[in-house]
Amino acid sequence: MLNPRVRLSVLAGSLLLLAGMLIVLLTSDPGDTGTEPQVTSGFAGAIRPPAPPVDVTLKNQDGEQVRVADARGGPAIVSFMYTTCENDCPTMTAQIRGALDELGEDVPVYAISVDPANDTPARAERFLAEQRMTGRMDFLLGDEAELQRVWRTFGIQPQEDGREHSASVVLLGADGRQRVGFPIDQLTPEALARDLRTLAAEGA
Repeated sequence: MLNPRVRLSVLAGSLLLLAGMLIVLLTSDPGDTGTEPQVTSGFAGAIRPPAPPVDVTLKNQDGEQVRVADARGGPAIVSFMYTTCENDCPTMTAQIRGALDELGEDVPVYAISVDPANDTPARAERFLAEQRMTGRMDFLLGDEAELQRVWRTFGIQPQEDGREHSASVVLLGADGRQRVGFPIDQLTPEALARDLRTLAAEGA
């Protein structure tokens, strides 16, 4: 039979061990596997809220009527730009061009004006040429009333004096619905190409 002092020491040691195990369990992250977090949605970009299929018809830089709904059946890229932009818009265009190059094929790409007062067909043509996107992107133009409806559809802030426009890219699925969004600070050619492949596989 153990001495009462020994029994007390054993009991105290056991309680300290249990307390230590409890602290470890309470402070550890049950989801921490020691690896990078996984993208549970399957997309690199942010999932867009549910919305009806996009039905936008505007004239492009060549004066041709372009209906975004005609791109259904595969993914499409929608961005919001203005022709005299010197920072975000060229950056977004370069990222989109890089994604198409990585993808190995072109998909429909639309740049929708956020500055109707200053975006003209001639300026849109020049912008596309300078960004090496002639023939790969349609720059869609319109008056403010036409474009306001489009901006509301996508939740876009247009370009205004003292207020920069929403610099984002939206991917449409094969059904024409908004599926994935990329703010400019999260946009990379690799992420964009990845999500285009995922949407193309869904459509197939």
